[in-house]
Amino acid sequence: MKKDNCTAMLVGKDATLDGSTMIARDEDGYGGINEKLFVVNKARHYDEEYVSKYNGFKMHLEGDGCRWTGTPTADESEGRWDEQGINEYNVAMSATETEATNARCLGHDPLIKDGINEDSMVYLVLPFVKTAREGVKRLGQLIEKYGTGESNGIAFSDNEEVWYLETGAGHQWVAARVPDDSYAICPNIMVIQNVDFDDSDNFMYASTIRDFVEENHLNPSQDGAFNFRDIFGTKDEADAFYNTPRTWYGQKLFNPSIEQDPTSQEMPFTRVPEKKIGVEDVEKFLTSHYNGTEYDPMDTYSSGDEKKQKMFRSIALDRNQESSILQIRNDVPKELAGVQWINMGFYAYSPYVPFYTNIENTPADYQVADHTVDPDHSAYWLYKTLQVLVEPRYHQYIYQINAYRDECQSYGVGRVSEIDKEAKDKHGDMLTSFLTSANEVTANEITKKTKTLMSDLVRQALNSSKYQFERGDNL
Repeated sequence: MKKDNCTAMLVGKDATLDGSTMIARDEDGYGGINEKLFVVNKARHYDEEYVSKYNGFKMHLEGDGCRWTGTPTADESEGRWDEQGINEYNVAMSATETEATNARCLGHDPLIKDGINEDSMVYLVLPFVKTAREGVKRLGQLIEKYGTGESNGIAFSDNEEVWYLETGAGHQWVAARVPDDSYAICPNIMVIQNVDFDDSDNFMYASTIRDFVEENHLNPSQDGAFNFRDIFGTKDEADAFYNTPRTWYGQKLFNPSIEQDPTSQEMPFTRVPEKKIGVEDVEKFLTSHYNGTEYDPMDTYSSGDEKKQKMFRSIALDRNQESSILQIRNDVPKELAGVQWINMGFYAYSPYVPFYTNIENTPADYQVADHTVDPDHSAYWLYKTLQVLVEPRYHQYIYQINAYRDECQSYGVGRVSEIDKEAKDKHGDMLTSFLTSANEVTANEITKKTKTLMSDLVRQALNSSKYQFERGDNL
């Protein structure tokens, strides 16, 4: 079940077009199928003995929890895997970006087999926090108390701050605030660099981490700097081909004037973009496959080097399952601030659908994803079926796919603007009910566009079939 193939992007409020914060992540998996849902968890009092079905982690969970959205795995037999969502206080959380710790550090603080892992983190944190900073603190305390069985990167945001927390070894962690004017690209490696232990505004960390590193002689720095990436990270050859090219491509998109080597392991954690970043820009990165470069594995019609086209791990690939952009806006009332843009299927073919998160429920087809393929009743299977149609005829269909995705994006942007205006005079339960219904209208329209497209693609495929025989073909 471990999803070690994800890609994340974080953007501070002064780096965005509209002043919103955004944390976004592609959730990938080992195989091509991992049925996903989009659900709302209602506010309630928790008093339970929580036991993870994935690794047996146990803790007593108690407290008043708020409403929150999640994108869990449909089959909970191996754990919850809520992954990412926004709560009613407009705190967003995405967990996790799978990483790796080097053998030297793990020798002194091994991973804990039944510690708190990715499958449990969102469920145990997001309902109980009112700010991003509180989210970092709560998860950090759980890691110190119970340990973790994985090395991970976890993103938090609210309307003011964006944070990235990374775990190193069984009980060690640090978190860095992304500067308001900056963005961060996070593949499956540790990315946080120098930690300033005297700067509590921008860094948080495990209470034991400095002593742990000093007592075990783990810091390779010549000047005494505490570079988390250098101390705990792997920086091996596989990282140079599986991970760092994704950072390179993201920074190439948002800082095109900077020249870097795709395999460099010294690219900075954050950069100030050369232009403001919109939702569409985040989508472009999260659905990319080194477009426009010699490393694009889908550019099979060019005269490029096939070896280079297969050299680096693409962001868009067959293991794509669900992608969310968690946007917290500052130009609307707080009741309208949270929007979760969701893409299911193969990200380069599917659209992002905007969902307000101040809602009672999600559309019915986003709550169903059985093992039986059912594109009529399941959003997950609708977009996975689209993937099956497009992939064998990628070059025949791709211009039509791109036009469809642009049309859906324009519709989605327009819907958000329209709903914002219609919601101005609504408050409380009336507003929540209105947004719930509005989400359904948005999703239904994009579903309609998708089915129209799929019908046309099937007809094209049938009319261009190679296996036909006409009278006289044997002459």
